[in-house]
Amino acid sequence: MNQLKIEKKEFGTTADNITIYQYVLSNENGMEVSIINYGGIITSLKAKDRNGKYQDIVLGFNSLPPYEDENPFFGALIGRYGNRIANGTFQLDNKTYKLDINNAPNHLHGGLMGFHKVVWNPKEIIDDRNVSLELTYLSKHMEEGYPGNLDVKVTYTLNNKDELSVGYEAVTDQKTIINLTQHSYFNLSGDFSEDILDHQIKINADAFLPVDETLIPTGEIRSVLGSPFDFRKSKLIGQDIDTNNKQIEFGKGYDHCWVINNQNNGLRSVASAYHYESGRVLDVYSDLPGLQFYSGNFLDGTLKSKKEGYYELRSGFCLETQYYPDSPNQENFPSVILKPGDVYKSNTVFKFFVK
Repeated sequence: MNQLKIEKKEFGTTADNITIYQYVLSNENGMEVSIINYGGIITSLKAKDRNGKYQDIVLGFNSLPPYEDENPFFGALIGRYGNRIANGTFQLDNKTYKLDINNAPNHLHGGLMGFHKVVWNPKEIIDDRNVSLELTYLSKHMEEGYPGNLDVKVTYTLNNKDELSVGYEAVTDQKTIINLTQHSYFNLSGDFSEDILDHQIKINADAFLPVDETLIPTGEIRSVLGSPFDFRKSKLIGQDIDTNNKQIEFGKGYDHCWVINNQNNGLRSVASAYHYESGRVLDVYSDLPGLQFYSGNFLDGTLKSKKEGYYELRSGFCLETQYYPDSPNQENFPSVILKPGDVYKSNTVFKFFVK
């Protein structure tokens, strides 16, 4: 029987001549999660189908250079702020802070050199129930325009129940904003030449956040009732993705944040994905208020797949647990301010099984 273990190997060298390592976490069932300390990126995740066959089900690359190049945040840790901030500006204590405009006219996912582009300090942890990779990073005051020295720790943990948990922690020496998430693109079929329109998705949310044409929330919290955004019962991603709807038009499909139910209940079920043909199911649990469901609408066939061919339109989907986009500029959204002496803490669990 396989045991919980972690295997370390060289993955490549950065343009700055830093050696990057890949850590392969595996459990006694045969599930494997591969993570590199560049960007905290999940490069591979092998889960079984209903016949017991293990396949990689996350989009990404086989080598380091494409991760250093422009890519749509495949598998990466995102920070300091996941999602968009309008016009790349926000205010704290009447002072205006300016951030990178890397998704014109807005700031997206921490900027050009966000947490997805930094080298993290790795630490391997193993006990009789879990295998973990702890990643730490000090984001210095005014890095990418954000105030405060921010000490961040992200811990990936795999157990024998085929659960991958991502634990986030951070402290600051100055008031700042924070919104951390994980940006894996899933395709539960294990065949990246197939799109994900035949996957069924369920999202435990009665409301979502409508956006403007630049994908910034308008501030309205809108009921999903009678709209293409109603995923309270499991339905195919493809069912309403091309509906004649202004919000679908703005996102070129789904690229919106859902307001998850039971916000004060701590870790709870937020979403589920199911691929009928393979039998693979992914359940997502989180203690955060929002979930960005993104249907891979900007994948355009220009990036080479790690298997064969290229990543075409909608060949992967993301379920990003997070605070709401543009929260620093929206008073009615939950606060994303972190103060000295306080600890930012959050946990997300990705549970894999078959049916």
